[in-house]
Amino acid sequence: MRTVTVVGHRGDPYVARENTLPSLRAAIERGADAVEVDVRLTRDGVPVLLHDDTLKRLWGHDRPLARLTHGQLTELTYGAVPTLREALISVGSHRLMLDLPGADEAAVRAIVDTVRECGAGERVYYTGGPVGMFAVRDADPHAEIALTWSTLAPPRPVLLGALRPRWLNYRFGLVSRELADRIHGDGYLLSVWTADSRGTMRRLVGRGVDSITTNRVDALVRVLRGSGTGKGRTS
Repeated sequence: MRTVTVVGHRGDPYVARENTLPSLRAAIERGADAVEVDVRLTRDGVPVLLHDDTLKRLWGHDRPLARLTHGQLTELTYGAVPTLREALISVGSHRLMLDLPGADEAAVRAIVDTVRECGAGERVYYTGGPVGMFAVRDADPHAEIALTWSTLAPPRPVLLGALRPRWLNYRFGLVSRELADRIHGDGYLLSVWTADSRGTMRRLVGRGVDSITTNRVDALVRVLRGSGTGKGRTS
């Protein structure tokens, strides 16, 4: 039976605030195989889970994360923004898909070092565009990478050869059966983001994707059960 990996987008944001430990746990409890989270650094170099570059949208403080120490962040959010280390502990044996928005080479190295220090290399994979993923590859030659690609023009073979991703990660609206067949024929797995309607999920399963990132883990699990397609693990 073909399997599809269920990835919770920033956890389970309809149950708990995105990129928080309750959200990660909710996604896993509802059946996620992995959880996608966003990782940024505080001013003093602590990797934490936050998508935006400021606290405005989620926490009501128009303060750039890059100007806050971890102690200041903790005070402003009552400790609700977890560190990457805390997230790795929280998900147990489940996997984290780390998106690194805006990360430079130094930030990527700090994030990869944290993963290594936690002994979590086998439980983590990284996603993002070529620049960030090359920084990951330089920091960890063995890292598992999902290269995010936002156009139907295929990545150049020289790029793929240098980066060595395991996955190609596409916006769901770009995915056709032909695209999936081409990616599989080239030896890669196909992951997609961010599909939330059951109809879209069914179409993606029918087109042969290997992983779906969603804000609605429970809905995707039900779709997979109904289609006879099993849930997968990203290991």
